[in-house]
Amino acid sequence: MKLLILGGTRFLGLHLVTAARARDHSVTLFNRGNHPSPQSRDIETIHGNRNADLSMLQGRRWDAVIDTCGLVPRAVKTSAELLSNAVDSYVFISSQSVYADVSLPGVDEGGAVKTLTREQVDHANEIDASGQGSAANYGDMYGGLKALCEEAAENAMPGRVLNVRPGLIVGPHDYTDRFTYWVVRVAQGGEVLAPGRPKYHVQFIDARDLAEWILTMVERKATGTYNANGLPGALTMQNLLDECKSETGSDASFTWVPEAFLLEEGVAPWSEMPLWLPDEAAPQLKGFMFVDCNKAVSAGLGFRPLNETVRDTLSWYQTSRQSASLGAGIDANKERMLLSKFRHEV
Repeated sequence: MKLLILGGTRFLGLHLVTAARARDHSVTLFNRGNHPSPQSRDIETIHGNRNADLSMLQGRRWDAVIDTCGLVPRAVKTSAELLSNAVDSYVFISSQSVYADVSLPGVDEGGAVKTLTREQVDHANEIDASGQGSAANYGDMYGGLKALCEEAAENAMPGRVLNVRPGLIVGPHDYTDRFTYWVVRVAQGGEVLAPGRPKYHVQFIDARDLAEWILTMVERKATGTYNANGLPGALTMQNLLDECKSETGSDASFTWVPEAFLLEEGVAPWSEMPLWLPDEAAPQLKGFMFVDCNKAVSAGLGFRPLNETVRDTLSWYQTSRQSASLGAGIDANKERMLLSKFRHEV
């Protein structure tokens, strides 16, 4: 197949390119050139700004486009309208953050999605126009924007859109470091501060599993909306940390610190303690780690062993990231201070 990938130079995009080439598909990338493109004679790269000028894509033909970087509906609308006669299908990488209510487990693709006011959309367009349009800069608008992007693509290409809603994506090339923090921290050994309770469930998907499944769906010319995540209820925080310890061969020991203590000490969930969403502080997110992905599993979504994700993430970090500080996780000095204080209180 001939594939056009909008983005394609970071994380999931890189894995999509690798998987596509392994399947002998030809790949064209369209992006601003802010990050190095994969080096291969078989990959064509076109540099341009999707918000300003898509003329370099006119007059071309691909079997499908995969939009990995759409964040505002205006940009997705423009891309989908221009490409409506140039591709058979439009694949939009959305997010499970689109859901309006994840307070209970089992949210499926039929769940209501978030909405935004006209003022919020205008503000998002201003952020986008300023060149500061990263996901983090949209804050609470992110999920609603992704929902509107899905709608924009469908309106432009009715019946020809595949909307993929991943949860937390992990593995090599993950620039968020939310999963990477735990792999690296456990590999360092010693006493590790573990948040909350050992049986706290976590849900995520290896980017390579996601990429392979997306390409399978593209090859089938599949359309519709799919949650794409790990199996809900299949993995606990203790499972994850024990696998990190086993795979890295470290001498780490885990001290499970109650949610109330961490919150009282101002420890930030998700950022300082990645993957941790405390029930007490965020009851509206109790179902976030239990999103239903049965539809995607029935369509062939599969999962590699956890130890493989741990091993490959650590290998990538050690070869490519070791000189750079992690973008998530608690500061080592603060971790030691909290552990010391907790020991004195119990």
